Amino acid sequence: MTSAISTAEPKPEDIQKTKELEKSLEPFNVFEAEEELNHRMEILAKLNTLVKQWVRDVSIAKNMPEAMAEKLGGKIYTFGSYRLGVHHKGADIDALCVAPRNIERADYFGSFFELLKQQPEVTECRAVEEAFVPVIKMNFDGIEIDLLFARLALKEIPDNFDLRDDILLKNLDQKSVRSLNGCRVTDEILRLVPNIDNFRLALRTIKLWAKRHGIYSNSLGYFGGVSWAMLVARTCQLYPNAVAATLVHKFFLVFSRWKWPQPVLLKQPDNVNLGFQVWDPRVNVQDRFHLMPIITPAYPQQNSTFNVSSSTRKVMLMEFTRGMQITDDIMMGKQLWEKLFEAPSFFYRYRHFIVLLVTSSNADDHLEWCGLVESKIRYLIQNLERNQHINLAHVNPKCYEQHEQNSATTLNGADGKPTPFCSLWFIGLEFERSENLNVDLTESIQSFTDSVHKHAVHIKLLKDGMKIEARHVRRKQLTQYLDPNLLKRERKISDSYTQSSSTAGGGNSNGSASPADAGSRKRKSGDLAASLTSPIAASPAGNNGSASKKRRNDSFDGASNSSFCSITSMTTGQSTEPQHIEGNDVNTPTITAVSNTATTQSGATLTTTSARTASPRNDEGDESTTAPSSSAEEPPSSAGMLDEENCSFDPSTSAANSNGNPHSTSNSNNGSANDSSNGNSSAPAAPAAEVACS
Repeated sequence: MTSAISTAEPKPEDIQKTKELEKSLEPFNVFEAEEELNHRMEILAKLNTLVKQWVRDVSIAKNMPEAMAEKLGGKIYTFGSYRLGVHHKGADIDALCVAPRNIERADYFGSFFELLKQQPEVTECRAVEEAFVPVIKMNFDGIEIDLLFARLALKEIPDNFDLRDDILLKNLDQKSVRSLNGCRVTDEILRLVPNIDNFRLALRTIKLWAKRHGIYSNSLGYFGGVSWAMLVARTCQLYPNAVAATLVHKFFLVFSRWKWPQPVLLKQPDNVNLGFQVWDPRVNVQDRFHLMPIITPAYPQQNSTFNVSSSTRKVMLMEFTRGMQITDDIMMGKQLWEKLFEAPSFFYRYRHFIVLLVTSSNADDHLEWCGLVESKIRYLIQNLERNQHINLAHVNPKCYEQHEQNSATTLNGADGKPTPFCSLWFIGLEFERSENLNVDLTESIQSFTDSVHKHAVHIKLLKDGMKIEARHVRRKQLTQYLDPNLLKRERKISDSYTQSSSTAGGGNSNGSASPADAGSRKRKSGDLAASLTSPIAASPAGNNGSASKKRRNDSFDGASNSSFCSITSMTTGQSTEPQHIEGNDVNTPTITAVSNTATTQSGATLTTTSARTASPRNDEGDESTTAPSSSAEEPPSSAGMLDEENCSFDPSTSAANSNGNPHSTSNSNNGSANDSSNGNSSAPAAPAAEVACS
C-alpha cells in the first residue's frame, strides 16, 4: 500500500469550490430532508421489532421455553448507500436480518415471508430464494427494501452485536457469508476513510456523475455502488486532508491514469484462514482475467467488479478521461460543476443498435422477467465482443418503457394483441473499418437467448406472456421505439459536443480525441470522402497499441448521416443472397440474421426470427427471440486481495491468448482483430507528484 500523495490542508478556493459543488447537487435530489430520514428510521425500527417477534415465535414453536426464547434477540443491520450515508431521495435500503443458530433459512423464506405479507405497510413482497445471495424484496410503507438473511452459530444476538469479527464466519454456510459481506465491507470502508463528511460529499458527486453518464450498474458490467465507494475511499486515503471538491478532481486524476488491471486496495489483506476462497490471481486462474479489479476490504476479500467486460471497460475509461478534462476546467474556473453532470448523448454515438424488447402480460411477471433479462445482458455483450468485426458493444443501463406512439413495434401475445408491458434495452455497436464487411450476429444472439432459456427452464419460472426479442436497428429507426422528444434532446446534446470539440481543436464528438487518433482515422479511411469519428473509442493514449480497430465506419461525426448498413436476412428456404437496402457503400457492414427455433418444457417457443421493419426503404432483417424467465443470478468468481505494489502476478503475461479478456476467443487468427476489443490499456504516466497513486 502506498502512503498519502499529499497531506496539504485545503486552500480557501478549495473550500469555496466545495460549497459550489454542494449547491450544484441540490437540484438532483441527492439529499434527503430530515422528515424523510426519520421515516426511514421508523421503518427500520418496525422491521427490527418484527424480527425479534418472529425469532421468539419460531423458537417457541420448536419447543423452546418461552423465557429462553425472549432472550434470543435477532437484529436488522443496514449496508450499502444508506449505511454509508449517501443515499438519495427515494432510494431503497439494503438490509440484513441476523438470526441465532436455532433459526433456519427455511424459516426465513417460510414463516417470516408470510409474516411480512400480512403487514399492512408491506406491498410488492417477493422472495428470490434461488439467487446467488437469497433476498426478500418488498415495499415497506413507501420505501423499497432488499432484506438478506444470515444465520450465525450463536445462541443469542444481542442489540449491540458487532459483525466485524472474522471469527463469526467460522462454520457458516456460503450464503450466510455472502449475506454478511455487505455489512462487513460497508463498515470497513467507513473505518478506513480519514474524514467521513468529505468522503460522503465526494461519493455523492461521483455516484451522480456515474449515473448521469450511464456507467452505474454492476449487473451490466459497469461499477456498482460499493465499487464507486471504494474508489472514492482510496482517493480519500491518498489525499487525507482534501475537501470534497479537491477529492472529486483527484479522483479523476488517479483513476484516469490507473494501470489497470492492477487492483485497487484499501488495506493490506487480513491474515485470516477460515477456509473461504479469496481473490488472488497467483492462486486462482479465473482471477487473472479480471479487467478492473477493486478488492473489498473485509474477509473473505472479493473483486467487486468481476462483471466488467472489455466494452464496459472502454466506456468507463473514456468517461474517466473526460471527467478529468471537465474537472480541470472547473478547478481553473472555466466551467461550473453542472457541466460534470451533463448526460452525454448515447443514441447519436452509433449508427447501429441491438434493441432488446422484453414483454410480459402483467406487472408482477414483468418485474421478475426484466430482472432476469437485465442480469443476463452482460452475456450478450460478451458474445458480441467475441465477434472479430465488433470493436465495441456499448449497453445503455437505462431501461426504457415502450412509448405509446410506438406500440406497433412491440411483441404480440398468444391472442395476437400487443402485450401490455414492454421494456427495452439498447446496445450501441461499433464495427471495425473494412471493405465488404459482412457481420453475422445470429450466433451471438442465439447463444444469449439459449442461456436465458436454459436458466429459466432450470429454475421453472417461465410464465405465459413472457417474451424477449433482439432486433438490429439503425439510428434513424429509433423513432419506432423511443419518444421523438428524447431523440431530439439527444441530438442537441450531440451537436453541442461536436461544436465544443471543434472549438477545442478535437475531432471527437465527445471532445476527447487526440491528434494521433485523428491521424490514425485518416490513414484508415483514406478512401472515404469524409472522416468519421468515434466518441466512444477515445481512451487514454496507448490503449492496447492496436491501430487496426480504433475507428469505425459506423460512428457518428456530428454532421454526416449518409452512410448506412446493408442487411442480409436469411430464413429457412430463403435465398442467402445479400439484399442491399440503402446504397452500396463498400465500407459499411452487412448484418446477417438467421432463423432458429427451440421449445421450452412448458410449451412456449424460443425463436429467432427475421422480422421486417415497416419502412418503405428499410426492409431490414430483425433477429427476435422468445425466452422464459427467472430472477436468479449466477455466482461471481471467488474473491481475495493482493498488495498493490508487491503483487508477484504479472497481468500482462497471464492470458496470452485472450489479451486479458476472459471472454475473447483463443483463435490465433483473430488475435490482432480482438486486441482493441479487450480494452486493455497502458495508461499515460502521471506527473512525478502523482505517480505514487498506484
